[in-house]
Amino acid sequence: MELVVATRNQGKLKEIRRLLEDSGIMVKGLDAFPELPEVVEDGDSFEANASKKAREVCAATGRLTLADDSGLVVEALGGAPGVYSARYAGEQASDADNNRRLLDELAGVPAEKRQGAFFCAMALCGPDGDCRLFHGRVQGVLLDAARGAGGFGYDPLFLVPEYGKTMAELPLEIKNRISHRGQALRQALDYLKSLP
Repeated sequence: MELVVATRNQGKLKEIRRLLEDSGIMVKGLDAFPELPEVVEDGDSFEANASKKAREVCAATGRLTLADDSGLVVEALGGAPGVYSARYAGEQASDADNNRRLLDELAGVPAEKRQGAFFCAMALCGPDGDCRLFHGRVQGVLLDAARGAGGFGYDPLFLVPEYGKTMAELPLEIKNRISHRGQALRQALDYLKSLP
């Protein structure tokens, strides 16, 4: 089985390939389809963005497509950065830029009020028009300084209390087991295995 993952984010592709490595599913990222235009993520929810990306890439490639929209939701910031997680500090923002903005926004917020969650909505669309949604969520606490060299995005600031480590400090196997994306992907994989 071949699965197109609607992303050019190499960190995300690495995680998904690792999670699916024993499934017999061959994963292709959008780098295999350089002619495809970027899908504009203009939805007001993770679900809307994931569904739009999966539908459009599936229609363009004619192949089973998986897309996710995920991000960080911080209670003290009223749910921000939310669907704007990847572009929190601007359209061309780097992970470092986004992390700096997050730290600036959280300046002065006491440790006990720095709860947040990584949330993932994952859409799986087939050429037959059938689309399914899967979800994952992991709770954590936002630190006031980055820790760890692994992962990407907000991982160095996101402490997972049960492990006493940030997502960027956890080995990839553990991160994939507990992560929001890992949870949603396992649900999608269970669904794929149930197909005739």
